[in-house]
Amino acid sequence: MKKIFTNMLPYWHMVLAVLALLIVQAYCDLSLPQYTSDMIDIGIQNHGIRYIMPEKMTAAEMAYSKLYMTDAEAEEWSSRYEEDGDLYVRRSMSGSELSDANDRFMIPVILTYQARNTSEADFRKTLADSAREGFDPEKMTLEEIAASMHTDLNIHTEKNEDGDEKIYVDMRPMMLTMDKQQLSAIREKLETTVETIGSSTMKSRGIAYAIACDKEAGVDIDSRQKKYLWTQGFKMFVMAIIMLGAAIGAGYLASKVGAGVGRDLREKIFRRVISYSNTEMDKFSTASLITRSTNDVQQIQMVTAVLLRMLMYAPIIGIGGVIKVLNTGAHMGWIIIAAVCSILFLVALLIILAMPKFKAMQTLVDGLNLVSREILTGLPVIRAFGREKVEEERFETANKRLMKTQLFTHRVMSFMMPGMTLIMYGTTLTIIWVSSHRIDSGDLKVGAMTAFITYAMMIVMSFLMLTVMSVILPRAGVAAERIDEVLKTDTSIVDPENPLPITKPAGLIEFSNVSFRYPNADSYAIENISFTAEPGKTTAIIGSTGCGKSTLINLIPRFYDVSEGSITIDGIDVRKVKMSDLRKEIGLVPQKGVLFSGTISSNLRFGAPDADAEALNLAADIAQATEFITASEEGFERNISQGGTNVSGGQKQRLSIARAVVKKPKVYIFDDSFSALDMKTDSALRKALAEHVGGSTVIIVAQRISTIMQADQILVLDEGKLVGKGTHSELLRNCDTYRQIAASQLSEEELGRTGGEVNG
Repeated sequence: MKKIFTNMLPYWHMVLAVLALLIVQAYCDLSLPQYTSDMIDIGIQNHGIRYIMPEKMTAAEMAYSKLYMTDAEAEEWSSRYEEDGDLYVRRSMSGSELSDANDRFMIPVILTYQARNTSEADFRKTLADSAREGFDPEKMTLEEIAASMHTDLNIHTEKNEDGDEKIYVDMRPMMLTMDKQQLSAIREKLETTVETIGSSTMKSRGIAYAIACDKEAGVDIDSRQKKYLWTQGFKMFVMAIIMLGAAIGAGYLASKVGAGVGRDLREKIFRRVISYSNTEMDKFSTASLITRSTNDVQQIQMVTAVLLRMLMYAPIIGIGGVIKVLNTGAHMGWIIIAAVCSILFLVALLIILAMPKFKAMQTLVDGLNLVSREILTGLPVIRAFGREKVEEERFETANKRLMKTQLFTHRVMSFMMPGMTLIMYGTTLTIIWVSSHRIDSGDLKVGAMTAFITYAMMIVMSFLMLTVMSVILPRAGVAAERIDEVLKTDTSIVDPENPLPITKPAGLIEFSNVSFRYPNADSYAIENISFTAEPGKTTAIIGSTGCGKSTLINLIPRFYDVSEGSITIDGIDVRKVKMSDLRKEIGLVPQKGVLFSGTISSNLRFGAPDADAEALNLAADIAQATEFITASEEGFERNISQGGTNVSGGQKQRLSIARAVVKKPKVYIFDDSFSALDMKTDSALRKALAEHVGGSTVIIVAQRISTIMQADQILVLDEGKLVGKGTHSELLRNCDTYRQIAASQLSEEELGRTGGEVNG
């Protein structure tokens, strides 16, 4: 995790911008459920009215509204209205003042509303409790009751909470005849009953009273309701647009950061690998380095983008959801806790099962890449030896191991979504079941329940996002560790702190008691090698396969550093010379010719970008490559495919030699670079080299005696040791190993002719 975040440090300003956009998105996302709740509870159920104080009241209703109020309450209530003809209009007040009025006047307003809307059954029961003898309201019609009481009853029909139409009687005219003491006693008696109906129902009844008063005063309730719904809808639309813009912006910036991190990592890996010596290249296989710089970097890039969107958004939406849930007052937090615990248990179980396989997967990808690369590279050899079936089985084995591991992890993780869905829908059902009882008791509104469900899903989804990231991050962590391993592996061959300049480059190479052992090897590859390669002379190295020839010449350009002894160039230890200066003096033609995609001219200019056409032509002539270059209409602009697969082995070797010649170095190193050439071309090429590079030091590694027999100095290696040094004739006389090599390649007549009187 730390390494992944460290990679994002250069993009801190973009990360902060993403965080700001995610906060905006979360704010909008968390606001929408509350708007929905208000539209249901206020806009639909309460006709767009929030407060129990009517906007307008008739004079009669003003008198009735203070029926159950104390003198202080009645005075304060009246102060909040002003007369406007026959009506009383509510003074302009802030939302907090109106909310305060809801709390202060709730009980008397609800009692007034109940008295105004006394059901027919309750009205008859009340009269029966206080009826005089001979008066039986249960057996009389409402008209007969009104006639017997010598009063007009305010009888009206309204829909109750269940939607059924019922007859209600306004008992307030009868109560106006009561004194304050009687009304206070009634208030005390009814308060206990009112407080048991639930806060939600209490507020609904208070608002119902306000609606009834406004209707009587001529307020257009339907128009006000439509205005409220349209206003809320517009606010929701604006919030959705802002949320969309924030989400797009955050996604764009997160992707940009991810792409930037991927680019930086690829560049860092490339620069590090380019600086590696052969020791580090041997430590990391080519297949592994390719995987690390492609697949592993892709993992980090993807996770970075997802991390900025999901991991940063999840806690914001989760904490915001918890705060909103607490504000709903639903008191069902235990349901969310249970859901979150279920999610954590499910994810922990899946991670415990799948994590070891995730860690093994990267190694298996490396193995598959290694096998694929070997097969594709060695395809001609495989076909020549009829090994197609064997190699197919080898690939199939590596492929199946990776497939089985991936199948296991995918099967395990496939349980996540069904499990999460079960938890989410189970949570929703539990909330609905509990809410239904609370709505029935009047403690919760339908809109509040809807908002709670939405917030609960947001909280669950935030934990789901975190758990998904907990599955992705470990695999990315493995990739980050693998990349970090490459970046932290310093090359064992570095430039000296105070490099010495080669003031007068001549190309004099001297080995003094040089020994070298490969890392972790038990024995020396070469041991106690001493010789001098002088400018203007050719030094040849010959020996059996595996005797250390290539190892020896790889020490000169510091592909490896000597274990013991020293190598000097023009009298300066190569370890004290800046590598760029050292390698500028060397023209290396490797054992395996390597060409790069492009043209013949671009390959020849590889070591000398400013070389002109004349230099290219001369180099091609020396390397005996002019004939096949000019055979094509494109000439030096002929296309070369990757790896030089569209030219033969001999042509590849000649182009590699020409590339070294174009550079015009002081030291030429030919590592068995004539093996693919026929004898005639070999002879012509060596003759041309002698004519044009006579002032340089030439070191040739060869297997053929005919290639090196004219050398000024021949070194004979056997099992890493120098067993002979001299000219061809001298070695035939003095070196048994050289004689054996010569005897295996030359006839007795050739041996006698080249060795003088020595005939073996």
